[in-house]
Amino acid sequence: MNDILLIALFAFLGAAAAGLLGALVLRIFRHRSLVVSLTVVAAVAVTAMLAGTLAVAWAMFLSPHDLTVVTTVVAMAAVVSLATAMLLGRWVAARSRDLTLAARSFGDGGTFAAPVGEVTAELAALTRELAATSAKLDSSRERERALETSRRELVAWISHDLRTPLAGLRAMSEALEDGMAPDSGRYLRQIRTEVERMNDMVGDLFELSRIHAGSLPLTPARISVYDLVGDALAGAHPLAREHGVRLVGDRIEAVPVEVDSKEMSRVLGNLLINAIRRTPADGTVAVAAQRCEGGVMLSVTDGCGGIPEEDLPRVFDTGWRGTHARTPPAGAGLGLAIVRGIVEAHEGRAAVRNVAGGCRFEVTLPVCPG
Repeated sequence: MNDILLIALFAFLGAAAAGLLGALVLRIFRHRSLVVSLTVVAAVAVTAMLAGTLAVAWAMFLSPHDLTVVTTVVAMAAVVSLATAMLLGRWVAARSRDLTLAARSFGDGGTFAAPVGEVTAELAALTRELAATSAKLDSSRERERALETSRRELVAWISHDLRTPLAGLRAMSEALEDGMAPDSGRYLRQIRTEVERMNDMVGDLFELSRIHAGSLPLTPARISVYDLVGDALAGAHPLAREHGVRLVGDRIEAVPVEVDSKEMSRVLGNLLINAIRRTPADGTVAVAAQRCEGGVMLSVTDGCGGIPEEDLPRVFDTGWRGTHARTPPAGAGLGLAIVRGIVEAHEGRAAVRNVAGGCRFEVTLPVCPG
C-alpha cells in the first residue's frame, strides 16, 4: 500500500511540474493562433504523462533498457498527439478565417454568405447568428433607404406646396399694393385661405417632428370609443356634404379606452378627411369600432377604388401621397404618417388593406383594464 502511495506521489509531482510549465506557456501564448494553443495543450498532456512515468520509473530503479522502452513509447504517443492537435488547430483556424472574411463582407455593406464546409458546433452556432444578424441588417438598410427616399420626396413636395401659395400670396399682395386688384375682398379671402393652409402644413410638420423625436406629450384619460368617433363624425360632416359623400357610423361599440382624446381626434379626423377626399361623390365612408383580440379596432372604409398592392407598405410613410396630384387638397403627405405616430405612441398599431371598391384603414388600441 505504501509503494502505491509513493508511486502516486511521484507521478503527481512529475505531472504537476509539467502542468505548471504548460500553464505558463499558455499564458505567454494566449494571444496567438488557436493552432499554437491546441499544440501546447497536447504537449502539456503528453509531457505530464511522460514526466509522471519517468518519475515513477526512476523511483522503481528500472534498468536503462526498460527506461528507454518506456520513454520511446511515450515519445511516439507525444508525436501522434502533437500532430493531431496541429491538424485540428489548422482546420479550426481555417474555418475561423473563412467565417471572419464572410462576416467582414456583410459588415462592409454586403450580404453574409455562410462559408462552405463542415465546422464545429460552436462555429456553426456563430454562423447562424451572423446570418440572422445579416438578415436584420439588410431589412434595416432597406427600411433606411425607404425612409431616405420618403424624406427626399417630402422635402421636394413641401418645397412645391409652399412655393405655389407663396407665389400666389406675393402676386395678390402686389396687386393690392398697386391698387390693381379688381375685387380686393376676394383677394383678401384667398390670402387668408392660403395662409391657413400653410399654417396647417407647418403644424403637421411640427407634430411629425415631435413624434419622430419621441417628445409628443400625451394626456391619457378614460373615454368611450362611441364618444370619440361621434365627435370625429360631427367634425367631418361639413366636408362630407361639400364633397357629396355619405358618412356612416352605425357599428360603434361603447368600448372604454384610455387615450389622449385630442390626439386621437386628430387621428380619426385625418383618416376621415383622407377618406372623404378620395371617395367619389355619392360614395360612402363607413366608420366602425368593435372589440378585437388585444383591444378595440377603429376602422374607416372609403370608396377610393383601392391602393396598388406595391404601395400598401408605404402608405404610412412620411411624404407618401400615392398617384394623386401633388396639389391641394392632396396635402403634403403627412396625415397618415402622423396617424401612425400618434397610434404607436398610444401603444397601438395602424394598418391598411384593400376591400371591395376601396380601402380600409384600421387603428387598434388597447382597452382600459378592468
